[in-house]
Amino acid sequence: MCTCRAEGNVQKLSSVLFAILISIIAFARGSMAQSSEVSLPKKGTRLLTLGTRSGVLPTVGRAQSSNLLIVNGTLYVVDAGPGVTRRLTRAGISIPDIENIFITHAHADHTGGLGELLTAEYNFNRTKPVNIYGPLGTEALVKALMQTLSISSDLQISDGRRTVPVAKVFFGHDKGTGTIYQDANVKVTAAENTHFNFPPGTPAYGKYKSYAYRFEAPDRVVVFTGDTGPSTAVTELAKGADLLVSEVNSVEEYKERQIKIGRWQSMTAEQQAASIRHISEEHLTPDEVGKMAARAGVKTVLLTHLPATADPKDEYKRFAEQVKKHFSGQVLVAKDLMEF
Repeated sequence: MCTCRAEGNVQKLSSVLFAILISIIAFARGSMAQSSEVSLPKKGTRLLTLGTRSGVLPTVGRAQSSNLLIVNGTLYVVDAGPGVTRRLTRAGISIPDIENIFITHAHADHTGGLGELLTAEYNFNRTKPVNIYGPLGTEALVKALMQTLSISSDLQISDGRRTVPVAKVFFGHDKGTGTIYQDANVKVTAAENTHFNFPPGTPAYGKYKSYAYRFEAPDRVVVFTGDTGPSTAVTELAKGADLLVSEVNSVEEYKERQIKIGRWQSMTAEQQAASIRHISEEHLTPDEVGKMAARAGVKTVLLTHLPATADPKDEYKRFAEQVKKHFSGQVLVAKDLMEF
């Protein structure tokens, strides 16, 4: 009797220990998968959504605007909002292999992570040039970052850890519209959108531009609207695209959110009116996204640059349903680190 009971206890203990061992192995494999670099396919086009939140205020669960296009194993970053470097790391992407970055416009939710990304590349001891392309204002942005990053660069050169100054690695380029970049994998075309609609006499008038991009790869065409209001130029740019990566917003939800967090009450009447004008004229509602996608004849719409809501787990299904009222193709809603 005692022997059987003892044997039973041993068997139970063995089962528990075996379960613990399996859990440890699974955890270790998961940790290794997160920390190791992914093996990128040598052929084909993939889109990885790095950051899918709009606005300058950070939120839990989503980084701000950034995407990674991978074409035949080559990396192309589109926008670099806050959190981009951690998202790339979480995805297992080799940061030193990034040599082309495209900025749609200079707002902080699209550029606030650029300095950190360039710092990471430099600290990985990259010495080959990294080019940052974008509309008017991009070169000034990169030069300003170089002034900031040169302090750390000087310190590392002085203590022998680096030999190449940071300003000789990273280069910003102001580009016009039309074809702005081409290599063996992609042709990139830029169109000015309607996001920057500044009145004459304001500090930014004529000084900065905002772009949408079309990436033509051998197997897919991917278009990024960037931030924009309704735009004939963006609709033309998106003609026949396989994937339209579009921003989306709601004027009503924007105002509700501003009131809830107390920002609306702190604005003057003029500031309130200006903010509503900006959201309604320089961003896209779901209805407008659907109409643009239908006119352009795209195959799939991917909604991103999503506004913050009271629910951090919001899946924005209402936006997708509103798009579908005007567009018969597939409509998807992005989350950080999804692949398309």
